[in-house]
Amino acid sequence: MAREHGRDRDDRDSEFTDKLVHINRVAKVVKGGRRFGFAALVVVGDQKGRVGFGHGKAREVPEAIRKATDAAKRGLIRVPLREGRTLHHDVAGRHGAGKVYLRAAPAGTGIIAGGPMRAVFETLGMQDVVAKSIGSSNPYNMVRATFDALKHQDSPRSVAARRNIKVSSLQSRRREGADDQAASE
Repeated sequence: MAREHGRDRDDRDSEFTDKLVHINRVAKVVKGGRRFGFAALVVVGDQKGRVGFGHGKAREVPEAIRKATDAAKRGLIRVPLREGRTLHHDVAGRHGAGKVYLRAAPAGTGIIAGGPMRAVFETLGMQDVVAKSIGSSNPYNMVRATFDALKHQDSPRSVAARRNIKVSSLQSRRREGADDQAASE
């Protein structure tokens, strides 16, 4: 029985893809020389709208990566994607001095983003997005700012549910607003 449970967990783990974003090496000076430690930043996703990041520290690189991957799987978030390929609307996120702007893009654009943000979008399964990082280029801050922006992403379905209306009436209101704006100009 215990074996079957372990196999199920392996199957569940295999559905995730993980990307190593950054490894930091730190040295502690001791009497005999230096002791090295490693910190890893890993992004994990199922390429269907779920993504998470984790941070792990250890004396060996593989152990730090394993700890970071486990932490990332514990903190997964679900992001609504339009047509399964891009964002529903433009959004900004920040963490510390790191600021990011994410923009929805037409089909065929691809992922236009810097290193840490690109890893998040690839593991998320997003195919078209334009992203800009402003401020801190620290990978930890960039990943956290990207996650802040993704948490503020709303789908039309969730907005309609919050307002207790149907999605179709939400879209017709949006068109009416665009017609009113065009008429006023």
